[in-house]
Amino acid sequence: MHMSDRPAEITGLFHAGFLVSDLAVSQVFYESVLGLTRMPRPDLPYPGVWYALNDYQQLHLMQLPNPDQDAIRPPHGGRDRHIALGVTSIEGFQLRLESAHVIYTLSRSGRPALFCRDPDGNTMELIET
Repeated sequence: MHMSDRPAEITGLFHAGFLVSDLAVSQVFYESVLGLTRMPRPDLPYPGVWYALNDYQQLHLMQLPNPDQDAIRPPHGGRDRHIALGVTSIEGFQLRLESAHVIYTLSRSGRPALFCRDPDGNTMELIET
């Protein structure tokens, strides 16, 4: 076997995956609050949903046991593991989150960004692009 002459490089982030405890509750958050659109998902041996973030990035929800469910999370999501999603309007998402009674904190850096958690405590940073 010959190794390819093509260099091995990372080309981007294809998807992020979150563990969730109740897929139906999570779908309300991701679809009704964040406005994400479901996409086809292969037949896997556990419940889940895939969301398209754009033409080449996805967010996967997996209803599986969370080995970290009893972990104590920091109050500010910016000091916790998280994914960052680009958005067109921070103010628009503040209104969406407030309407759904979702707690969020503004970025402490002064950037137009906020941090929020889904119903299972998974953290997202929303950054105005």
